[in-house]
Amino acid sequence: MSRSFTARGRTVVVDGPALMGIVNASPESFSGDGSTSVETQAALAVRQFEAGALLVDVGGQSANTKTPELAVEEETARLVPLIEAIRARSDGLLSVDTYKPAVADACLRAGADVINDVSALHDPGLAEVVARWEAGFVLMHTVGPPKVKLLEADWYADGVAHDVATFFDDKLARLERAGVPAQAVLLDPGVDFSKTPRQSVELLHDLAAFERFDRPLLLALSRKDFVGAIVPTSPRERDPGTLAAMAFAARLVPETVFRVHQVDESRQFLDVLAALGDPDRLEAGARLAIDLRLEAAPPAE
Repeated sequence: MSRSFTARGRTVVVDGPALMGIVNASPESFSGDGSTSVETQAALAVRQFEAGALLVDVGGQSANTKTPELAVEEETARLVPLIEAIRARSDGLLSVDTYKPAVADACLRAGADVINDVSALHDPGLAEVVARWEAGFVLMHTVGPPKVKLLEADWYADGVAHDVATFFDDKLARLERAGVPAQAVLLDPGVDFSKTPRQSVELLHDLAAFERFDRPLLLALSRKDFVGAIVPTSPRERDPGTLAAMAFAARLVPETVFRVHQVDESRQFLDVLAALGDPDRLEAGARLAIDLRLEAAPPAE
């Protein structure tokens, strides 16, 4: 099975697990990988495209709730030069992590393709901007305003997946009325956003509940809190747990885009996983190149 979405006149097919790379133009990033160098950020985006990312997500403001919200002018100043620098090197699909209409408008004008909204349409004007540019849109579930951490164990009376699906029904209808068709939308259930670690685990366990929407899913699993709650680890120590979550989710809903920090490692993981599930992916005569059989010896000191 395959699913597709449209963004700025391009139709993108998701026929199996795909990857969204992450470029943080925010030194406040929770995982400690933010940068203030446009050259460094742009080079990272290009490497992620080359490593197999279907799209790359750039963000100027961290979702870290311990840092204040940025002014529109500052967020725009971080993002627009970066988008222009990436566009000078690549025509790959670019997503922008923002919920502010003015920032989204400036970034789409600079050449971005998709708006990744982690606010659940907190500002209705964002949908109008997306519609005007005929951009793609990531609709993410959360509760409450942006930059506010809300965790309640009893919020989802009918089950977290059921309540998130109801949210998608409502918001997709609002987007349609604003001129953003369902074909332009990726659905993000919002792992760890207004969800306890247990609720995030329950959500992933019940991902099949979202199959009825016939839309590609986007899952931001990389280094998330729920992984650290299962195996107590700091963000950069959670990559193995991230891969485990990806494997589980890909089995339930293959047409999923995974937002990850490590594109090259994740691509290798998904390629091997796919080949083990379907041996025909590897040619019968395939052999390992001789120069890859042994690791090069370290230089003598």
